[in-house]
Amino acid sequence: MINYYKYLPVSREDESWGLWVLNAGCTHVAATGTYPVKHHPAHYHFNWKAGRVLNEYQVIYITSGKGIFESDRCRQQEIKAGTVILLFPGERHRYRPLPETGWDEYWVGMKGPILDNLLQENFFTPEKPCLTIGFQESIVQLFHLIIEKTKQENPGYQPLIAGATLQLMGNIHYLVKQQTSGNKDKEALMNQARLLFRSNISAHYSPEQAAEDLQVGYSWFRKEFKKYTGLSPFQYYIQLKIEKARELLNDPSVSVKEIAYDLRFDSSFYFSRLFKEKTGFTPTEYRKRTQGEI
Repeated sequence: MINYYKYLPVSREDESWGLWVLNAGCTHVAATGTYPVKHHPAHYHFNWKAGRVLNEYQVIYITSGKGIFESDRCRQQEIKAGTVILLFPGERHRYRPLPETGWDEYWVGMKGPILDNLLQENFFTPEKPCLTIGFQESIVQLFHLIIEKTKQENPGYQPLIAGATLQLMGNIHYLVKQQTSGNKDKEALMNQARLLFRSNISAHYSPEQAAEDLQVGYSWFRKEFKKYTGLSPFQYYIQLKIEKARELLNDPSVSVKEIAYDLRFDSSFYFSRLFKEKTGFTPTEYRKRTQGEI
């Protein structure tokens, strides 16, 4: 994850849409890393002792690591990967990753009468600000869409990302409701497996270890995981590493050998061969293409 954030200008026309986005970003906080990170506007900073009160709504999605959260109407609780944290206007809160794990987070801040109505109708409440949804590709994709559009700021982008934000809220509500209806044990297990693979993307980890951590038999796990995702656990894990490698290759200061080592491939040769097999390009060719050298 490449750290990014942006605070957005909002016009009267944007506000007339009924929902507008104030900021968005994503942050990787390494173990023992400083949190909150620096360089945000002063009124967004907070320390653990004093906490913070915002005049906006925020949705924060933790995709790896662990932490803690508490607010005026929610006692302190542990936050695990796969948790959505909702912040509400006027509600004092504080949260942070555990120093031994750090965490990865996506967030978007927004305001508008559409959101006020969701709160008034109890779709979301300050008493239950932490919602466990597991790892959901659709949620991550919406955050990526919002972030990419904030980078470009093309004409009319505010209503577009406002629509994506409302879809984000709808998806979260749907996922929470699904957990309370029917037998979702297997689905929850598969989502937990995906979180395990993502959390261990830079470690020596294996599908067999995932099955052991989930306390299920490996043969059953392999069959059900492939049925659920379309990929075997091993292929899914490798695909995650390749996607992470694509991200790291955008930074020319990091060598191919370093990337292979950081992602725990057996060798840079094996990494390059696998990368070409999955993308059609060697890591060096891919880097040159992304930098416009080819």
